[in-house]
Amino acid sequence: MEVLKVKYGSPEAAERFCHSLKTTGFAVITDHPIPFELVNRVYSLWGDFFKSEEKNKYTFKPESQAGFFPFRSENAKDYSIKDLKEFFHIYPRSEIPEFLKKDTWDLYDRLVGLGNELLGWVQTASPADVRNHFSMPLNTMTTNSEENLLRVIHYPPLQGTEERGAIRAAAHEDINLITLLCSATAAGLEVMDTAGDWHAVPCDPGSIAINAGDMLQLASKGYYKSTTHRVVNPQGVDAKLPRYSMPLFLHPRPEVKLSEEITAGAYLKQRLREIGLLKVTK
Repeated sequence: MEVLKVKYGSPEAAERFCHSLKTTGFAVITDHPIPFELVNRVYSLWGDFFKSEEKNKYTFKPESQAGFFPFRSENAKDYSIKDLKEFFHIYPRSEIPEFLKKDTWDLYDRLVGLGNELLGWVQTASPADVRNHFSMPLNTMTTNSEENLLRVIHYPPLQGTEERGAIRAAAHEDINLITLLCSATAAGLEVMDTAGDWHAVPCDPGSIAINAGDMLQLASKGYYKSTTHRVVNPQGVDAKLPRYSMPLFLHPRPEVKLSEEITAGAYLKQRLREIGLLKVTK
């Protein structure tokens, strides 16, 4: 399984990116315009936040899905054991502490801008029959979307008392169109190939890993597969260290049609119920 490294700005970037996305569900972007120093600064600031009790003042409300999600709030679809993580959801509507605002919103805007550009690559480099499935150009589905989500995740050190089967992030597929993942502070991300084997995803410091989500799979009628991935528990001394990651999930506006049968808003609510973040209403 070969997840391609794609140099941002190269003449063949769009073609290589879409080829890797089509064949593996992932691609890694290098030499991109987002400063590595900004990413590191945001990680450091949010590390301070997760260590403080102030985080509990920002506990999420189910109707908005914005704010702090306490440890073990989420489970993968069809998996009953909760993940070993806590996280914060950042939407344009989110309230975050003052000391985090400047750098976090700077990173958010840069990632959304890059993500929309990458969706433009997919739009232009996909075969004509695939493009014809889209209800509108992919990079316009997310324009001014209030659902674009930056999730800052903290995986605490393992205690050795975790229940059998509990891992940092159980095998899952993302809900959205594409995900941009700044290089995490520690290894652990793995992707499954078509034979069911797991592979570590290469993402060196300064690179960004991109994967296809369920909405892109649905909108492309299966041409782009939403690839299964997970974050495994570290072993040895690394088990006593925390891990941080910051995926940016690009979501269409709620009214955008993913298919003739369902809109992005309806699909999102359906999936949030499945992973335990939205209560099922009768």
